[in-house]
Amino acid sequence: MEKQLIDHFIPLTTDLPIWSHFFLVAPLIVIGTKEGKGYDLAPKHMATPIGPSNYFGFVCTPKHSTYHNIKKTGEFAVSFPLPDQILLASLGASPRCEDLAKVEHIVQSLPTTKTTIIDALFLTNSYLYLECDLFKIIDGFDTYSFISGKVKAAFVHKDYLRVSEKDEQQQINQHPLLAYISYGRFASISESFNFPFPKGFKR
Repeated sequence: MEKQLIDHFIPLTTDLPIWSHFFLVAPLIVIGTKEGKGYDLAPKHMATPIGPSNYFGFVCTPKHSTYHNIKKTGEFAVSFPLPDQILLASLGASPRCEDLAKVEHIVQSLPTTKTTIIDALFLTNSYLYLECDLFKIIDGFDTYSFISGKVKAAFVHKDYLRVSEKDEQQQINQHPLLAYISYGRFASISESFNFPFPKGFKR
């Protein structure tokens, strides 16, 4: 017999966005784009691989320059920062000043590394880098859009490379991962467990 929702569950109204009423774990990435004669870096947390193939996507809005930069150039870079880079990642969200573009007073002060096959920047010392060609932009999620790309180049730090000879729990313990806990918190993940896949499970 199916159980009913019990008393300690609180209904949320869907007339307004629900996401700020509970905790939700997400990656934190930094998107790099070419902007005019300079570059832009912007943190995003609504981001994910798309299927098992080499596609990656994230949520953005036409209100942000990242959206228009990608639409113009057809490419973007992705950096996956480490937990001790949280302040560097957050600086990319700084608002622009009227008399000084963000590319001048923020991006130039961040440690960056040039991409290899597209024209953008990575956040230096991140553990994973992706260089993507624009695949599709899907507009219409109210004022937001989903931007997807095909990964054309990828680089992972040697300490984060998964190999069968390494104990994965020890590897993550020694080299933690950064997680964003929306809205407004973050975590350093240093403990993990084997997932209990059912017998005969295939991806």
